[in-house]
Amino acid sequence: MPTWNTFIEGDNLEVLHGLAVGGERFDLIYIDPPYNTGNDFAYDDDRRGPDGGRAGRHQAWRAMMRPRLEAAREVLDPAGALYVSIDDHEAAHLRLLLDEVFGEGNFLAQIVVNLNAKGRQLGHGFATSHEYLLSYARDARRCRLDASSPDHVDERDFPLTSPEGHRFRHLPLRNTNKKFNPITAPTLHFAIWGDPATGLVSPDPFDGAVEISPVFGDGAPAVWRWSRPRIAARATDLVCRTIKGRRGERVDVFQRDWLHPQEGRRRKKLRTIWLAEEIGSTDTAVAELKDLVGHVFESPKPTGLIRRILGTMPEEARVLDFFAGSGTTGHAVALANLADGGTRRCLSVNVAEPTREGSNAQRAGLSSVADITRARLRAVAETLGGGLDERVWPC
Repeated sequence: MPTWNTFIEGDNLEVLHGLAVGGERFDLIYIDPPYNTGNDFAYDDDRRGPDGGRAGRHQAWRAMMRPRLEAAREVLDPAGALYVSIDDHEAAHLRLLLDEVFGEGNFLAQIVVNLNAKGRQLGHGFATSHEYLLSYARDARRCRLDASSPDHVDERDFPLTSPEGHRFRHLPLRNTNKKFNPITAPTLHFAIWGDPATGLVSPDPFDGAVEISPVFGDGAPAVWRWSRPRIAARATDLVCRTIKGRRGERVDVFQRDWLHPQEGRRRKKLRTIWLAEEIGSTDTAVAELKDLVGHVFESPKPTGLIRRILGTMPEEARVLDFFAGSGTTGHAVALANLADGGTRRCLSVNVAEPTREGSNAQRAGLSSVADITRARLRAVAETLGGGLDERVWPC
């Protein structure tokens, strides 16, 4: 079985260039770079320009990030995706930078991530309760990212039960979006036949059937969601009913939408606001890390956040995190593999930047940020399995 986690200690830009030269490719890249807050936690989070002002700080941060993002694009598989965590300090600058490096057309989403449900109570102004997650594809036309999840499907949305005991709901077969109509989708505007007494539906006439054309509630012409061949192939998943509309009774056709479809586990599209109750919070992330190696990193990410990201890519994805921090990504990969039998592999990269004098990390004997990553991934390997391959760059 392949090793789930590999850790490389070294400058991430040098490592990225080396990976590119070696022809390495990754399906998913997640990074949580320094936010340029001006604070010292376990490590320095302050990029200052020549003048030391705010503009110079942004400029210095972009100068640090640009070559790393360019190198990341080189090792990202053509069908792969990148996620970057960021907060308000550099969110606007990062969005523009990613547009330049990856192209505006490859932007996938800007997700609001609620990691502090109560909001930060210190300081002035609003109680900030969120940060952001920016997602880009290497090539949006080829990207394998599936922005959906099986975790948000609610059985209560499927109130009907078949004689065999299978749950389902009725969805209109006509397309309810008025952007789709006989002018914009002429091939989907055609008549079919149905019997509201028996519920039977067919693309062809039959005894007892009435002709049904798709219309909106106001009587305007509409189109079906399915083509004629698909209706013929899946007629048993359709039902004809008499309904009461704004203009009186009419006959319409509905799809039996099954809770457990034959083609696999049902998934639901992910929204662009992710709540702490779904993915965990900074508090739960600190507790996760504390259970493994102690309270040695002030703002780790919760494994639930990374597992949701992992869920948008195939179960055999090769994952890269070149700002590995406390090692959350490698931890999440191990948890995901255990949960679904996946074969994900994760490469985590971190530099041996000294931990701050007097910090919890230093008092715990972890003299560099790389030591924090290494300690956590060792604990993950010991408690969850999957192994750990440790290296120092150049290797």
